[in-house]
Formats: sequence, C-alpha cells, structure tokens
Amino acid sequence: MTISNLPVGPAAESQRPLPDLVEQLRPYDPDLVVHDPGGPAECVVRGGELLVAADKAELVRDGLRRWVDGEQTHDQLGVTRLRLRPAERGHCVELAAEAATAAGTTGPSSVQPNHVHFGSPVLHGTPLLQDTPAPVGPELDRPGEPVPPAPADEVWEPAVTVAVLDTGLDPHPWFAGRTWFSEWGLSPEVLDADDDAGQDRHAGHGTFIAGILLQHAPGVTLRHQRVLSSLGITDDVTVMGGLRRVRRRAAGSGEHVHAVVLSSGCLTADNACPPLLRREVLAYRDATVVAAAGNLGSDRPFWPAALPEVLAVSAIDAAGRRPGFANHGPWVDAAAPGVDVASSFVQLRPGAGYHAPGTEHRRYGFARWSGTSFAAPRIAAELALLRRNGVTAEAARAEVLRHFPAR
Repeated sequence: MTISNLPVGPAAESQRPLPDLVEQLRPYDPDLVVHDPGGPAECVVRGGELLVAADKAELVRDGLRRWVDGEQTHDQLGVTRLRLRPAERGHCVELAAEAATAAGTTGPSSVQPNHVHFGSPVLHGTPLLQDTPAPVGPELDRPGEPVPPAPADEVWEPAVTVAVLDTGLDPHPWFAGRTWFSEWGLSPEVLDADDDAGQDRHAGHGTFIAGILLQHAPGVTLRHQRVLSSLGITDDVTVMGGLRRVRRRAAGSGEHVHAVVLSSGCLTADNACPPLLRREVLAYRDATVVAAAGNLGSDRPFWPAALPEVLAVSAIDAAGRRPGFANHGPWVDAAAPGVDVASSFVQLRPGAGYHAPGTEHRRYGFARWSGTSFAAPRIAAELALLRRNGVTAEAARAEVLRHFPAR
C-alpha cells in the first residue's frame, strides 16, 4: 500500500523563485540572504560571512577592519571565515568584490561570500514510498508496476570507489549488509531536522542516490559523506570540507576514489565558480567529479557543475526529452534519466521524530523522484563500470559523453 500522508503521483511542483524558497527556509536557517532578488545576479549567501584563503586573511582583514566583527579559521581546510558587523550582513557580495580588488587577491585566494548550495532549488515531485519492509513487496507507487529488483551483491576486485556527498546514508536492505557500508562510520539520514513531526522535503535523498548507483554498478564501493541537510541546503564551507575530508581519508587508507557525486550547487553574482570551492574540486586530479546541473530550468551556470573539469549532468525523461525543470546550456556535458526514477528510500514511521533512536522508527522501501540529482549517479555508475574494465579516467569520460549527450 502507498503511505497515505504523501501526495499521490510524482507531479512536479511549480517552479518557485529563490526568494520565496529562502523565505520558507529562513525560520530554520535565519542566516540566508538573497542578493539581487529577481535580478541577473541573484544568488543566496550566508549573511555576514566572507571567506578567504587562510594565508591571505590578514591582508584582507586589514582592508575590511571597520566592517569585520570577528573571524574563525578552519585549519584543516585552510580557510578563514570573516564575520561582518550586523549592519553589513546583507552586503557580503559587494564587500567581497571590494575587498578582493583592494587586496589584489585573485584566483583561489580571492575573497568570496559563503554561497548557499541547494540540493534541489525546486524539488520536482514528492517521493512516493511503497510500504515494503524486507522482504521486498511487489509494487511501487503505481498499481501493477513491480519494484526494481535488488542490486546483485557483487564485490569488485580491484575495488572501484565512488564518493557520494549528500544527506547521509541509511541502512536500507539493498546495501546495509555490504562490506563497505560501515567502514567509514555510519551517517544515517536526518529525517526531521526541524522537529515538526514530519519528514523533511530532502530527507532520504542520499539513500535514494546510493540505490541508483548500485542498480547500475552493483559492485561499486560507495563512500558517503554528509554535506547536505534534510532541508536540501548547504554552503561553500560545508561542501569544501566534505570534499577535503573524503580526499584525505581515502589517501590515508591508500584507497583510490574514481568518481565523486555532488547533487548540490549554487548560483553566484558574477556567474563564476567560487574560487575556494574550485580549489577543492580541482584537488581531485585523478577522479571524475560528477555534479547535478540543477533544477532551475535555466541556462545560468550552476556551480560546481559548470566547471570545465566537472562532468555536469542534466536530466531527460523516458522519451529522451529534457524536462522543463532541468538546467541546460553549453556548460552542461551530459544527460541521463532523471524523471520518475525509482530507487531505495527511507521514511519516518508516523509519530517518530528527530530524536527517535534506532531504525525501529524508520521504514524502508522504494520511491519515485525526479531531478537532475538522480541523473548524476547514473552517469557515475557508467564511469564506474568503465573503470572496472580498465578504461582510463579520461577515456571513460569521453565514452560517457558519447553515449549520454547533453540535450
């Protein structure tokens, strides 16, 4: 049976302007500020914060002394967060540009706002969960349609590793028993961060993406790192920190990361990638970074997907057409199925909340969801299959672009 408190059918929401979405999220995250709402430079930043490479912080701080109220250095990330005085919290974009010019800092040392990333600026469709505790039940949300079969429990030797930076990973029956599942420590989904006795709109996203990867590359080793909230938002600092933690942890254990999947991204006032974010992405010299192109229905660059070094993935439907929500443009590299995708999902049982311990308050099954977020892991799975067969990273990318062209 279909869970009754979810809407019937995967119909897309109407596209919501970013200012409206931010207004909805502000009670849970009051630091969100919209720059140039409705204009060509529209973007969302964390109010009152500027970021700069730690070795340039003193130079920049001197130029901003009358506006800076404090600072915090993230030693492992090599980034200093400058906190502006309350009166200037809404002027992060302008002050970052002025400070960069005055200090002569460019490239990866340039001053930048702390951009807010959205896992899905407009979330298309509410996932529909079929109540299917193990063993797997016979149907998805549509009568007569079988659930996808569980991925084969394969172990590839040598290992092919894909890192997923998302909302976490729950012990779904599809993968809870796999060797890699707990090797990096558990990071279960937060399902109700706002404690409103209901599942958050982005909860279950990481578990869903993991299922897509395993359906198409069942022997892949998955490494998960939580960077995205169950409300579907994160920021430059959090994404950069996640990228660096995955890279360093893999290097420390002698593990090679073949691909990285990012389902979140941001807009910027100057339509250029935040320089410090670019620095962390480019540190993955021997891995393919795959990023969702975003769901704004726009050709505006969505970062870090739009970086030339990143494989930006948009969505197509079952007929091979680009849906209206999918971002597009010359910066998009590939397209894969992203409409009505079926995968693993987790949901709170009725009456369970954020503080409920254990999996007895959760139920596992399968859902359908739409978005470029779900096209990106399909491409990562194709890359993993090619790498397993001994294809180089460069050749694997070329092969994927040939078989999954952008629309």
